[in-house]
Amino acid sequence: MKKFTILLSTLLGICSLALVNAQTNINTGAISGKVLDEKREAFPYATIGLLNAKDSLAIQGTLTKENGQYEFKDVSMGSYLVSIYVVGYKKVFKGPYELNSAKSKIQLEAVQLVPDAKQLQGVDIVKQKPLVERQLDKTVLNVENSTLAVGNTALDILEKSPGVSVDKDGNISLRGKQGVTIMLDGKPTYLSSEQLANLLRSMEGSAIKSIELITNPSAKYDASGNSGIINIKLKKNSNFGTNGSVFAGSGYGTYYKANSGFTLNHRKAKFNVFGNVDYGRNKRFNSLDIYRVNNTLLDRTIFDQTSDNIRNRNNSNYKAGIDYFLNDKNTIGFVFTGYNSNGDSQADILTLIGSTPAVGDSSVVGKNLSDSKYTGQTYNLNYKSSIDTLGQELSIDADYARYNGREVNAFDNLYFAGGQQTRAPYLFQNGTPSVVKIWSGKIDYTYPLQKDMKLEAGIKTSIVTTDNDYRFLNFNSGTNQWENDVTRSNQFIYDENINAAYLNVNKKFKGTSVQIGLRAEQTNSKGNSITESRIVKRDYLNFFPSVFLNQDLSKNHSMGLSYSRRIDRPDYGSLNPFIYYVDLYTYQFGNPFLKPQYTNSFELSYSFKKTLNTTLGYSRTSDVITEVLLSDTAKKTLFISNENLATQKSYNLNISSPLPITKWWSTNNNLTVYYNRFESPSLANAPYESGRLSFNFNTNQTITLNSTTNFELSGYYVSKQVYGTLLIDPMYAIDMGLSKNFMDKKLNIKLAANDVFNLRESKITSALPSQNYLVKQKWESQVFRATITYRFGSNNIKGARERSSSADAEAKRVKSGAQ
Repeated sequence: MKKFTILLSTLLGICSLALVNAQTNINTGAISGKVLDEKREAFPYATIGLLNAKDSLAIQGTLTKENGQYEFKDVSMGSYLVSIYVVGYKKVFKGPYELNSAKSKIQLEAVQLVPDAKQLQGVDIVKQKPLVERQLDKTVLNVENSTLAVGNTALDILEKSPGVSVDKDGNISLRGKQGVTIMLDGKPTYLSSEQLANLLRSMEGSAIKSIELITNPSAKYDASGNSGIINIKLKKNSNFGTNGSVFAGSGYGTYYKANSGFTLNHRKAKFNVFGNVDYGRNKRFNSLDIYRVNNTLLDRTIFDQTSDNIRNRNNSNYKAGIDYFLNDKNTIGFVFTGYNSNGDSQADILTLIGSTPAVGDSSVVGKNLSDSKYTGQTYNLNYKSSIDTLGQELSIDADYARYNGREVNAFDNLYFAGGQQTRAPYLFQNGTPSVVKIWSGKIDYTYPLQKDMKLEAGIKTSIVTTDNDYRFLNFNSGTNQWENDVTRSNQFIYDENINAAYLNVNKKFKGTSVQIGLRAEQTNSKGNSITESRIVKRDYLNFFPSVFLNQDLSKNHSMGLSYSRRIDRPDYGSLNPFIYYVDLYTYQFGNPFLKPQYTNSFELSYSFKKTLNTTLGYSRTSDVITEVLLSDTAKKTLFISNENLATQKSYNLNISSPLPITKWWSTNNNLTVYYNRFESPSLANAPYESGRLSFNFNTNQTITLNSTTNFELSGYYVSKQVYGTLLIDPMYAIDMGLSKNFMDKKLNIKLAANDVFNLRESKITSALPSQNYLVKQKWESQVFRATITYRFGSNNIKGARERSSSADAEAKRVKSGAQ
């Protein structure tokens, strides 16, 4: 607790200084007020702007809270106007108001909005889009032309988005679900959560056009995966110049960590050049304890294993690209991304073996050394044409990606009994070189059939080849050389071709929106285990329908109903049948006979005042791919593999709502209650079924000390749950942090403490009655960090234009080893 005490003292000291600074700063003031609707009820999420009275330029922007109140704090002395705007209501200007030393706080009278009923004969009026727009398959936050974008970063705006929560480290959840895919202009970022947070902190809100929140992807997206998507669409403006950011950070838990990087964007009349590079060093500790009982008809053997592992890892990510503007409607671009990951580790393992608990008749002392290197590069060539002003568009993408992996694990095992070495050491190695190549291309076309009706269509093809050459080497003490064991080595080559086409039709009625889509994917795969002379071929055609309905019940109430069918194919590594040793008695192997899993999902949603969001969902997955942990009683070992269980049924209720407690204290909370049930007619030679009601809750408390300083406290709790054959004990932790901005938000300094009380650990037992084991893992989760970020250059430069790589779904199935 010494490190925690030091950090807590530092945080409290900075908080005290910030409070004193806020209280003694006599050169700033505050303007606040309240907005009411035509029935004189509180109007939430109205757009409020603070304007300079001299030239009407926007100074700050914000939204009203659920109670209709708003406030601008730490405003410099001067004369200001206040604008209030909501689509469908008359725009209101108030002021001017003079802030000076004699009057540093101004409380405006409540403003009641009046519906805008103007009708012009023979003229079509094009309205500005509302700030929050709920469409059939997504919710859109229209940031462009909103004062919300003024003075806020992309991460600030996401925190204000419906159903989105951001913790103190910048980790983003959508409706309480983590693992959200973040896209910039339709293209995944391929960044870690920390790297992504730094990128979003460096992006000015004034550069954003809109933010799309997609909880149930339509037929336009690849049928694989069930995670939500947040797509940040950037403006296409004509401002020129250069901007970017640099950052550096360090941390300490059991060992020291460091990271750094920079981003750069340069815009000219005919082209836009962009790129980023980041680097990280991470040394961490991990302990793994396995206690298991191996029962046979003849004897009972207890294995009590403890393992301490220290791992070093160096990671670097890089990206560079260019957009060339042929004219106002046609653009061609190229993007190159890549990463390198190098690591080594040392694990010290002690295994006690006997027939009585805590008493070992014999023991094995192991020292496992590992060395790994993973690299990956992707190349994307793209073209986009805005054919007309009605919304007709054409986009084309061609991609190539290559991933290389090499990992060597050396195992040195010594055998003891009665304090004496009983046999010669057993030395062996695993070598796992692998190559993955992906070629893909896609064409997307949008055609407006009517004013409120559009057609989307597209085609895609991808070709994937993986080559895994697994080597098992034994050490020959006689020749003092490593020798390949052909009975345990194996080369596995996997080829896959997926051809897809989709069609979406979207129609808007008065208060009702409907979208119907259909995607077809034809898959051809071949798994070739060369050493074992075993080939597994599959050819299948699948259709994936999707339906979305949305109904506005009133101004404050709306409901939605959606259905989609999805597929999850096994990742390429899980198909490789080679045996990979974790230690002498624990190993894992792939399953070339794995089949894809299919999910039918239904979702009913309700929204109240666009703030309280409730979702009731049901899904049924057939041939669900599940990691299985079983004992081999004959070999007295524990092995890990993947199997297709028959079905998984999932019921879930999610409630998400921001809750402002005071003007300076707000909280964002997510509660998900779910019931998962797994069934299989045969697993470990017996029928299997398991189910459990579980829940997870996470909360984020934000305390605004002043306009530049925030203190955050967050925590989560996940109850005991079942997944496949595994029973996972509850997990919980508390994090906290302090963030301070300087130089008009260009410089940011952040102190953070992850897992303050060092509570995070994992305990797993078996849901199968015949299996008796306990797996306990504790990793280096209590880490204290300091990060500094500086943003430079123009704030209004267009970034990379909208596009999505055609290789996204395939790349997600590659195990990079860079985690």
